[in-house]
Amino acid sequence: MNARTSSPASDPDQLPPGIWKIVSVAAIGSFMAQLDATIVNVSLPDLVTSLHAPFSRIQWVVSGYLLALALTLPLNGWLVSRLGSRAVYLWCFGAFTLTSGLCALAWSAPSLIVFRLLQGMAGGLLAPMAQMTVARVAGRQLPRIASAMTAPVLLAPLLGPVVAGAILSVASWRWIFLLNVPVGLAAFALAVLFLPDDRHDEHPRPLDLTGLGFLAPALVSFLYGMDHVARPYGQATLGASLVLFVLYVRSARRKGDDALIDLRLLRAPAFSVSAIIMFLTNGVSFAGQMLLPVWLIHACGVSPERTGLFMAPLGLGMMCVYPLIGHLSDRFDARDLTGCGALLSLVGTMILVLLAYSGLNVTLLTMALLLRGGGGGAVGIPAMSAGYASIARADIPMATTALNIMQRIGGPTLITGCATFLGWRLAVIGPSHIASEAYAETFGLLALCHGALLLATRFIKPSKKKRQSGQPST
Repeated sequence: MNARTSSPASDPDQLPPGIWKIVSVAAIGSFMAQLDATIVNVSLPDLVTSLHAPFSRIQWVVSGYLLALALTLPLNGWLVSRLGSRAVYLWCFGAFTLTSGLCALAWSAPSLIVFRLLQGMAGGLLAPMAQMTVARVAGRQLPRIASAMTAPVLLAPLLGPVVAGAILSVASWRWIFLLNVPVGLAAFALAVLFLPDDRHDEHPRPLDLTGLGFLAPALVSFLYGMDHVARPYGQATLGASLVLFVLYVRSARRKGDDALIDLRLLRAPAFSVSAIIMFLTNGVSFAGQMLLPVWLIHACGVSPERTGLFMAPLGLGMMCVYPLIGHLSDRFDARDLTGCGALLSLVGTMILVLLAYSGLNVTLLTMALLLRGGGGGAVGIPAMSAGYASIARADIPMATTALNIMQRIGGPTLITGCATFLGWRLAVIGPSHIASEAYAETFGLLALCHGALLLATRFIKPSKKKRQSGQPST
């Protein structure tokens, strides 16, 4: 019953006692955080109607959550070094459950956005805390249980739209958040019982408060300025964000490896390319997941329940590819593998452009989503591995933080860009040609982002093994 009994076993080939209890509790936290990143997408049209707010504002319910996920990442190591991963995990789990209840009680679009920001701040630390807790207990046996920890990442995109559609068919959008409360309370109690107390005597890691003070408002003001770029205050906000970015760059250069993100890592071209690919991969994925249910419900007249089912092939495509990535990476070079995945995603998105113009065809939609899901799943891991291979081993912790931040920023950035473009086109074109023009043009903008991703994959440096195999033998 004591959580300390889950220390590693004396036999290195044996799994530590109690490890599956710890894995189960940690996986719940990862799953809930990942699920809430996708489950709200299907409810966006309903939120527009019930909260009497334009779509350009409601999309911040998704963008704000994803942005908060990214902004809390730099706090990860700093909090753990002071409190231990168990304490941080419990605090985050409690805060995530509480803010889920607050989201369900939201009375307006601004209140829901604020509560989602708070929920994202708590959820942003759940997944890394879960991984860290399991890694410390499992030790050398981590590969044997890694599949259990990656399952939430695979299942959440598949189940999120389906669960949301089922809920909206019988209840209001508030129940999407209310269901987190009893599950969160039960999981919190299990975490108290089973997670090991891992407080240790490491020297606390310093936190770059100056960098965080520049970078966080820079990102928020940049997205807000994009959302209101047609108005003078939006343009002023964009200008202010650029000034904050410049101030962060100056601060980071001065602090070196003590900075929030060590910009010296970007001097390695392979790492810079990897960061750009991670940004675009996450961006096109979440922007597509935001646009699809809005198009299906508003333009095609599909019910929320059927919309959730129609989007299931997206997650299914990811699930089919992810387990094969290790085998594929052994057989194919990272540049070829990521390029193939980016091309498949681009083809899937072009099919969506065609469907938006010509009308819904379920067979073509299924094919498009399978291509988008499977293609996207083939890009991220090889690109990240290529980035890691280009830097020194001692820089891997900082590189991990940098790549994760770039990846998570991509989602809210492209969501905001696509939502702003869609709102502008709907206002210009008018309601009579919504399906044939506004949505098709927005999917076309998303396809351009996919094209940029495909182009970026061609800058991945071929591996030494491939270059040697291409040389004539002597």
